[in-house]
Amino acid sequence: MAFLIALEGIDGSGKGTQARLLYERLKADGRSAELLSFPRYSETVFGKTVGDFLNGRFGTLDDVHPFLASLLYAGDRFESRSMLLEAAESHDAIVIDRYVASNIAHQGAKLDGDERREFVEWIGTIEHDIYQLPQPDLVVLLDLPAEQAQQLIATKNQRDYTDKAADIQEADGDYLARVRQVYLELAEGQANWHRVACADNETIRNIDDIAEEIWITVEARRNNQ
Repeated sequence: MAFLIALEGIDGSGKGTQARLLYERLKADGRSAELLSFPRYSETVFGKTVGDFLNGRFGTLDDVHPFLASLLYAGDRFESRSMLLEAAESHDAIVIDRYVASNIAHQGAKLDGDERREFVEWIGTIEHDIYQLPQPDLVVLLDLPAEQAQQLIATKNQRDYTDKAADIQEADGDYLARVRQVYLELAEGQANWHRVACADNETIRNIDDIAEEIWITVEARRNNQ
């Protein structure tokens, strides 16, 4: 079974870039690797619906309850489960740009206290127990403050699910800050999580510097399996 690496972080934190760099380095090192990204906006029914949600088709962030919104993201991964498992059987490593923790953080950020704790347990049960999606061996959290993340979002190329400069989640800085806080809480005390500080005070770290830290972490975790 492949070593499963999930890259997580708020929108604009560089997940797609770092996932691609890690995948390319694994391949250059002679490893059999696969690169996946969720949501799969144009490949699954649920993924296309996620795109509609992020485009505001169903209202604002507050109009759709997080328990319901999270089912779209979970459904997208369930539709992709056979592909994921087949890749895991035939490769040394799988690099995933956003996985289950992304659902927990982005939807959990809309809840507080006991309701958030209930949600975290509930969606984990759905994704891992009912849908039987594999647990990641390593979760790399690309930690970047919301203000700096929004600066990077403004430089993104057009995405296949929206023609807007920012979707309804990316446009809300306060929401992104709450998502970041949930991520930090998820990472706390978890042996299979590694937090990468993507900014030094107000300066965003060099992409290659971040990639090197991720590589060192991946190699250390793989060697300790």
